[in-house]
Amino acid sequence: MGRWFSLFVFLFAVTGLGLLIGASTIPGPWYAELAKPPLNPPDWLFGPVWAALYVLIAIAGWRVWEREGLSALFSLWVLQLGLNFAWSPVVFVINNLGLGLVILFAMLTTILIFVFAARRRDPLAAACFVPYAAWVAFAGYLNAGLYLLN
Repeated sequence: MGRWFSLFVFLFAVTGLGLLIGASTIPGPWYAELAKPPLNPPDWLFGPVWAALYVLIAIAGWRVWEREGLSALFSLWVLQLGLNFAWSPVVFVINNLGLGLVILFAMLTTILIFVFAARRRDPLAAACFVPYAAWVAFAGYLNAGLYLLN
């Protein structure tokens, strides 16, 4: 029973905080007026994608926590989550695209290190991060495009 409760805690905490941060940092008029790069998806797509990714992030973190507890791998998981949660306020509240790009680069680097480190110890946790890495790389393209175009 304790194992499933800890999964619930991870799912609730990660998706809840992620969606709360997303809802409290909704892009406003500043963002709407920016020139967008090619391939910029419609605004409605971001919520569902992030909700699904937060579930995968939570599962990966829970699996590492269950297997290793406070470990170097779990520390990588915490670091990427902190960077993830920092990005939206930096971009959509203080409107700093340059710092947002730095955060995204650090986040993607941390995610890729996590995947590399987890691939043998917990292949499922590593696999949970593959779509996340792809989306963050795409977000990096979008952020860089916004930075260069504006």
